[in-house]
Amino acid sequence: MVAGMTCPDITRPDTNTLLARYGQPVPRYTSYPTAPHFSPEVDAATYARWLKELRPDGTVSVYIHVPFCAELCLYCGCQTAVARSRTPVKAYADRLVDEIGLVARHLPGRMKLSHLHFGGGTPTMLADEDFAAIMLALRDVFAFADDAEIAIEIDPRVMDADKVAVLAREGFNRASLGVQDFDPQVQEAIGRHQSLEETQAVADALRAAGIDALNLDLMYGLPHQDQASVRRTVEAALALDADRIAVFGYAHVPWMKKHQALIPEHALPGPAERLAQAELVAGILAGHGYRAVGLDHFAKAGDPMAQRAADGSLKRNFQGYTTDDAPVLIGFGASAIGALPQGYVQNLAATPQWHKAVEAGALPIARGIAVSDEDRLRRHVIERLMCDLAVDLDAACQSFGFPPETFADEIEALEPLIADGLAMRRGAVVEVPEAARPFTRVVCAVFDARLVASRAAAPEKKRHAAAV
Repeated sequence: MVAGMTCPDITRPDTNTLLARYGQPVPRYTSYPTAPHFSPEVDAATYARWLKELRPDGTVSVYIHVPFCAELCLYCGCQTAVARSRTPVKAYADRLVDEIGLVARHLPGRMKLSHLHFGGGTPTMLADEDFAAIMLALRDVFAFADDAEIAIEIDPRVMDADKVAVLAREGFNRASLGVQDFDPQVQEAIGRHQSLEETQAVADALRAAGIDALNLDLMYGLPHQDQASVRRTVEAALALDADRIAVFGYAHVPWMKKHQALIPEHALPGPAERLAQAELVAGILAGHGYRAVGLDHFAKAGDPMAQRAADGSLKRNFQGYTTDDAPVLIGFGASAIGALPQGYVQNLAATPQWHKAVEAGALPIARGIAVSDEDRLRRHVIERLMCDLAVDLDAACQSFGFPPETFADEIEALEPLIADGLAMRRGAVVEVPEAARPFTRVVCAVFDARLVASRAAAPEKKRHAAAV
């Protein structure tokens, strides 16, 4: 054994024991501190000041949230609602343009935009003129980089050739196609009926229009899924030839998303079956040349995301894993979250309240949090574990100006995970073994001081989904 290295015990517990010990809810770590710790202490005035303090020659990325869908999928955990007519969508698009103008008043200059992402909901609920107006407003405020990534999430069931042409005209160059599962019984249980053929038709149309960087979203842990049905879905999805595939575990949180109560809980796979499904998908994708990226993403070897994962420069934000290096993320729309050097901000989540604030000429901020130096250190440690499955604690402490003993308690807390094969330690270097990749969030949680404190204060409060 290498000096200073702590390795997993060869008598690693079985899967059921591991899940019983470590299956407790933990954050997804798309930020640190995580959203449950945001508070109204960070308000519109705080956000205005933070925007003014940005460097005028800095780079930003932008997220646009569109909280409308043609119908509600029962598994959905997003901030969205069904739009029965064009009226609310048009009104929302108009307010988005207004909000872009409000933010522009507080920016120090025309900053460079490197990434733009439209999410939802179903962003393609926007009409052609809505896209044109929003993109024009953004181009007036920001200087788009020549190689800017302009991405959008798409529901193939509500997509047509005309909309594809609009996206191409407006400069979109990446699209993420929602699939989740192709099995008819699963689709019936989650309220989403979608064939491989209609999904393939949208993928073909996007590529024909020059939007040839395609992502695919799949899910495991859905009602009625088993390993055989998951295998069929993945093998069918491979025909779409996506550059990146995200494989998310369904988060059943009916106490937060009331419509999920309509999902038959008796049909949900148990923890061991969920883990088996995740590992099955990973194996199939690896066999077809996809590289594992972080916790739940896969990318072709030549894709920038796979390259970032290989060289240790992968990032993670509220959209998940990303190649986005911008130090500033500005969110527009109801519930959208922004990340600035000073901290995080979140817009009002309820669309009527967001409308009212923007119409009144106010930045529609509901809450946020200022980050401390220790938060920045812990964020770095957690992000590297989420992205690289490894972090050098001494190097991190040195980089952020903290003494090397800062994580003494965390190193001690890691010992049970090390004994159970979920982590390894070589001196100050902490790693998640490849076989324990699905448990990465559990290892990250050891370094989440705010989670530890909140559990001690309110041990029964439900804030997150299951760890695996």
